[in-house]
Amino acid sequence: MYDLILTKEAQAFYQSADDPLAKKLNRCFDQLRHNPYQHPNIKRLRGPLAGYLRYRLGDWRVVFQVDETASTVVVLLIAHRSKAYD
Repeated sequence: MYDLILTKEAQAFYQSADDPLAKKLNRCFDQLRHNPYQHPNIKRLRGPLAGYLRYRLGDWRVVFQVDETASTVVVLLIAHRSKAYD
């Protein structure tokens, strides 16, 4: 089981999200707490974002990093897919 940490930006987005998106994010966070590597919506990123992973939620992306030494998942960004990889 992993601990989940949200950055200030991710926390602000989560708090301002509408109810349907917040419910999807809660399911995403539960999945990341249990296993942040294996799910059909999880993919390792390449290029400038190498070392990070993303969870796809429809048109939204949750970009995160796993710290195995501390057993934590750090959610760096929650953004629309058009802006997630900028």
